[in-house]
Amino acid sequence: MIDYDILIVGGVGVDTIVRVDRLEVPPGRDSVGVPPVLDYPAHTGNGVALACLALGLRTKFADFLGDDPQGALILAEYARRGLDFSHLPAPAGTPRSVNLVDRDGLRFSFYDGRHPADARLPREFWLPLLERSAHVHLSITGVNRDMYPDIERLGRSSSTDLHAWDGANEHHLHYALRSDVVFLSAAGLANRPEAAMRAVLERGRAELVVATAGADGAFLLTRDDAAPRHFPTVDPGAPVVDSNGAGDAFVSGFLHHRLAGRPVEECMRAGAVAGAYTCTVAGTHTAFLDAAGLERALAAS
Repeated sequence: MIDYDILIVGGVGVDTIVRVDRLEVPPGRDSVGVPPVLDYPAHTGNGVALACLALGLRTKFADFLGDDPQGALILAEYARRGLDFSHLPAPAGTPRSVNLVDRDGLRFSFYDGRHPADARLPREFWLPLLERSAHVHLSITGVNRDMYPDIERLGRSSSTDLHAWDGANEHHLHYALRSDVVFLSAAGLANRPEAAMRAVLERGRAELVVATAGADGAFLLTRDDAAPRHFPTVDPGAPVVDSNGAGDAFVSGFLHHRLAGRPVEECMRAGAVAGAYTCTVAGTHTAFLDAAGLERALAAS
């Protein structure tokens, strides 16, 4: 029995957002006053899960979580939003990041990565969830690396986001070659993503690869394309204040349309609109479009 449209595994933590004028240390100073420093439930799995939930998908999220104030903050937020979240104790505590965000909404993150590199969610924990899910999205945190044989055995579709992959790192490559839909950032490839996109399709099982490029839009390469197709950004309709979570929102908008059987071109536009909207709201994963809002924004764009 399928109870969930999408299962997201791995990628929860807390972001501390520090707003600055520029992403640099002011010369000749050892401190500077900034707007209020705030903590938000965050990280990539969190963003995809909350965005999918807002879009009306039956969403399940699973990960490790620390028994600490950051874990309590996350659980309270999920209870408020109604996100179905299963977790196991994280001995090292809840992962954290400190994100500097400049006045144009660009960010730089310091990620503490508290989970040990060999931490894995046990099969008896995630297999019953996978069996009840139509699609699974795997964050590249490593805790879910053992899931692919069962994903393939059960015939479930899968996706992953490689973020700023350099095209070679073996940790990312594991996810790149085993997922049906692969997202990545062009930033880690000097904004020249074609070679990495093509290698994923040639070496792995992916049906398509999407490379997001921030203000320059996004690129799509499928097995039928001779070259990547470019899709421009859309006007978000409000000033850009914070890019935290834009990539996760893009993934969720894309998957929302793909799981509904929409053409891939419409999926790309849905991702662009969802990502653009997130940039107009301060903080990490604080607001997402719902399904009706997404359709209105698509019509307006």
